[in-house]
Amino acid sequence: MFNNLIESSSHAGEFKRRGSFFLFTIATYILLFVIAGVASIYAYDAQLSNPGTELELISFVPPQPDKPVPEQVKVRRSNTTANTAEGPRSTRPVLLDRTDNPLNVPAHTSTIASTIPPANRDTLIGAAVLEPSDSGPGRDGGHSNASGSSNVVVVETPDPPPAPTPAPGPKRIITSPGVLNGLALSLPKPAYPPMAKQAGVEGPVNVQVVIDETGKVISSKAVTGSPLLRNAAQQAAFGARFSPTKLGDQAVKVSGVITYNFILH
Repeated sequence: MFNNLIESSSHAGEFKRRGSFFLFTIATYILLFVIAGVASIYAYDAQLSNPGTELELISFVPPQPDKPVPEQVKVRRSNTTANTAEGPRSTRPVLLDRTDNPLNVPAHTSTIASTIPPANRDTLIGAAVLEPSDSGPGRDGGHSNASGSSNVVVVETPDPPPAPTPAPGPKRIITSPGVLNGLALSLPKPAYPPMAKQAGVEGPVNVQVVIDETGKVISSKAVTGSPLLRNAAQQAAFGARFSPTKLGDQAVKVSGVITYNFILH
């Protein structure tokens, strides 16, 4: 009976110790969560109060389209003599007043200046812009002759663009009728594929190549031979070097065949 009492007392102390540890752990986690929440609230308020992090859209300016450039109007001088009844008078397709006249506001406004010069008081409506020979300088810088003869104002036009350079014609590729092995300056031997060696595959492989103007192989494709040997032959063909082939004074490309003979020793 005493043993049972002692054993019951020890279990009660163990439960009490574990309960105290559990409550202490829960209280510690609650305190940490509270501290983290308060700190995050203060950090969030600090970011809101910082004006450097605020974004403000002031205005949006759409891109302006390119303004068309008006064509310059040629002002021609008429050969009207000064002894006519009404005297020389200018003509305009449309009668436009000066822009600095506040008493005559235009009916339509525009951001592009008119190519027709302002009309004078005695200007008439005509098919072209004409100025009498004795009426002074024209809009685009022409001057009348002192004798009253006609003076045609020539508007300067930009020089025509240069003629495009003709595109060079396609470079010719000469096809060699024979095998190119004997013409090669350098012809590396291909590595024997291990799979083909294990399978006992041997024999010739023909590789169609294209040689550029400097003698370098720029294209290779095996056209005959075992599939186990073709890839090795194609890779070896890229390492071959030849002398440049010239047709007259111009170097040309050459197309031909390189033959690799795979033999098991």
